[in-house]
Amino acid sequence: MRALLILIVVLMIALVVGDRVGVVMAQNEIGRKIAAEYNLPHQPGVDIGGFPFLTQAVDGNYRAIDIRIGDWSGQNISVHNLDVALTDVSAPLSDVIGNRTSNLVAGTATATALVPYDIVQSFAPAGIESISYTPEGLRATGTFSVAGISVPATVFVTVAPTDAGIEVTPVSVQPAAGGPTISLALLRQSLTFIVPLRQLPLGARLTAIQPSADGLHATAVAHDVRFDSLP
Repeated sequence: MRALLILIVVLMIALVVGDRVGVVMAQNEIGRKIAAEYNLPHQPGVDIGGFPFLTQAVDGNYRAIDIRIGDWSGQNISVHNLDVALTDVSAPLSDVIGNRTSNLVAGTATATALVPYDIVQSFAPAGIESISYTPEGLRATGTFSVAGISVPATVFVTVAPTDAGIEVTPVSVQPAAGGPTISLALLRQSLTFIVPLRQLPLGARLTAIQPSADGLHATAVAHDVRFDSLP
């Protein structure tokens, strides 16, 4: 009986080791292909969730795959900390082995990234000298033309995802100390602008933008992502 128990333990250890070796190999291969597909300077980190891995591979269904890309450039814009979370991934083993993508589908792809304020600033209209986060909200400071006169002021803005990208819209104006009162209506049209980040990798389109001290945290989502139809 003791010998049998020892044999069972050894077999379990062998299965666990084999499972971990298999998942590491799969993660490395996914990272290599993504780096090649998007011309990334570094191979992204990949984490295939769930245990055991081998049963998921045989079944062809994966509960969650997380991809950590880091810095990424596209659409003439650069972002930091790009992560992509895939859920409900269908990847039949025969297709994976045969390098076929026709049946590879992710139920949901959720991408998150950080857009630094210097990137936002690069798309801002003339006159805006800085964009920063405060407890009161996101603010843009600069000198703006009002009735032909240059007036220093602070403009508080909101950000929202649109089909064209991240829309930055003035919502209030705070004149400089001792300066004249400025009508928001006079500034709204000239100071509303777009940061042209329309989507993130895997066709994920922007759904939410959250300002923070280090930049704009963007979230993008895609559903029923078919890997053979990706640009």
